[in-house]
Amino acid sequence: MSDLVTTVLLMGTCDTKFEELLFIKAQICKHGVKANLMDVGRSAIAQKEIEISRSDFLDQNMSSLNRGEIAKAMIAAATPFVKRLHQRNKIAGVISLGGSWGTSIGSAIMRSALPVGFPKLIVSTVASGSVSNFVGQTDITMMNSVVDIAGLNSILDPTLTNAAAMIAGAAKAFVSREAPSTHNSVASRKRVAITMFGVTTPAADAARAVLTNEGYEVLVFHATGNGGRAMENLIREGRIDGVLDLTTTELADELVGGIMSAGPDRLTAAGQAGIPQVVSLGALDMVNFGPRSTLPDKFNDRNIYEHNPDITIIRTTVQECRVLGDQIGKKLKAAKRPDRVRVFVPLGGLSMLGVEGGLYHDASADKALFGALQESLHGTEIEVIKDGRAINDDGFAAEMAKALIEFTKR
Repeated sequence: MSDLVTTVLLMGTCDTKFEELLFIKAQICKHGVKANLMDVGRSAIAQKEIEISRSDFLDQNMSSLNRGEIAKAMIAAATPFVKRLHQRNKIAGVISLGGSWGTSIGSAIMRSALPVGFPKLIVSTVASGSVSNFVGQTDITMMNSVVDIAGLNSILDPTLTNAAAMIAGAAKAFVSREAPSTHNSVASRKRVAITMFGVTTPAADAARAVLTNEGYEVLVFHATGNGGRAMENLIREGRIDGVLDLTTTELADELVGGIMSAGPDRLTAAGQAGIPQVVSLGALDMVNFGPRSTLPDKFNDRNIYEHNPDITIIRTTVQECRVLGDQIGKKLKAAKRPDRVRVFVPLGGLSMLGVEGGLYHDASADKALFGALQESLHGTEIEVIKDGRAINDDGFAAEMAKALIEFTKR
């Protein structure tokens, strides 16, 4: 990236936030970083300070569209434009500011157009609330504007000044980091992902130690819903070379209605990409809900465990485990390269709670899970390794790691 310049893309609705956008633009420039203002407002305006006007990326007449339709059209047109700016090394950071409408536009563009690791900052009036819909599985940084972005004042000015310094510094760091002369050996190492949960941590740590010792860069994802979605997205972006999917518990939450679902596409990206994946059944013996008082009444007859004041767990049933086994088999069978898929079944227990004598030990449910999985994969190239140990027992995860190493070195 020797031709990468230190330029920040400043996105905003120039028809409503022009004064504030010019202020933050000037503050960015004070740090020796260029700022190009991109207008994503509902109504086009002509000002010499706008480097990227709506006509540069949007050729649609939106006069007949309502507010929501305008937002969708703006995102659809601006996203590929920003993506090209990044791919052509024209920008080293992006910042936007606005209310809910501007935040929705800016965050959608950032999520789709820019990869993890590229500096992204949003100054927003909604940043103090739930921002999961805006951030998604990316590394967008949200800064609360405290007051509305409606005129400069003694509260907003220092907030925007701080934001300008942050994105300018991040852009400089990005340029320095991406310069060929500064690349270190990490850039050439294979990246592998591991999924973990609190009740499978010993297994994840053991697998990570083996892979790290072999020179792999290991990315660990906490299987709380967001972690699984983030991993699947990074796989689709081509950022991961192999997956040790030790902990597939998010599938149970998706099936039963728990709060830690990673969505219906969990356990699909690696197969679609054709990268090596070694899979196990970690923590499929449980489904996660919020505080005990929020557990739906229909689950009151389950084996309930209060993990902490904020998380309540129930044990998966025989029927649920049978469905999960079949689902996992069907997802793995769809892999582009089934010869790069292997499944490890921990017969001794799926989690710390699922071992013999443990609160969630249920031989019938485990048998249903294992049987449905094996039946689903019968006749395929996918090898199923039955291991008498529990998932956290010494050596189990190390064997999984060795299998992944074998696949990646082929």
